[in-house]
Amino acid sequence: MRLTREPWIVKTSLCVLALSATACTRGETNTPQTLRVLAYNIHHGAGLDGELNLERIASVINDVAPDVVALQEVDSSVTRTNGVDQASVLATMTGMRSVFGHFMDFQGGRYGMALLSRLPILESTNHRLPEGEEPRTAVAARLRLPDTDDEVVVIGIHFYRSEEERLAQAQALLDIYESEETPVILAGDFNSTPGSPVMNFITQQWMVPDKGEGHFSFPADEPAREIDFIGVRPADRFTVVESRVIPELVASDHRPVLLVVEY
Repeated sequence: MRLTREPWIVKTSLCVLALSATACTRGETNTPQTLRVLAYNIHHGAGLDGELNLERIASVINDVAPDVVALQEVDSSVTRTNGVDQASVLATMTGMRSVFGHFMDFQGGRYGMALLSRLPILESTNHRLPEGEEPRTAVAARLRLPDTDDEVVVIGIHFYRSEEERLAQAQALLDIYESEETPVILAGDFNSTPGSPVMNFITQQWMVPDKGEGHFSFPADEPAREIDFIGVRPADRFTVVESRVIPELVASDHRPVLLVVEY
């Protein structure tokens, strides 16, 4: 719970009743902090113009200055992308730390997802999810929030492919984090539209902010579907400042999604 600048008597009463000493101390000294989260299916750096260009992907990321990025369709030492460790290269280009979570071996290397973070990474895990046509994982990192002793868990996902497979993957992820008390942010390519069984299931646990007009994210040049999302849990831990799709038309076959919250 975040305290506002109320009289000290009210603060003291709240602390006695419910809050930890740490939370009370923060409430007396700090204003709300902002966290910027980006979800981006980068299509292994291949744009709709056929050009393989990680510099362009990095530019898209840098332009919105996120604190955390969940990337999907990332190659590591794969032949089609010239043997580059894409997560490490993008981390260098954006000045962030990287965590790679591989789904499977592919063309001499590995294929999967990644997280980029400006925040300290305390630990990371690549959770194996139920497989379908392709193996799937969820790459997760526990991060230290700036100017506090608080933590947040950010999970990057890329559900695939049938409705049955995606539901099984979502259920497995919920089971893993059912007892997690730290706030959890879920970001990525859900391959599911609002109102679908998968998104109905997800929104029982995560608050997924509306993106307003221009909410379609795929395909990037003429978007007709909303399948990329960022959700937060618990909802009352965050205040949504901004939620939108970035109108990038060429760098990937998906448009990135940005969520800005206060905590």
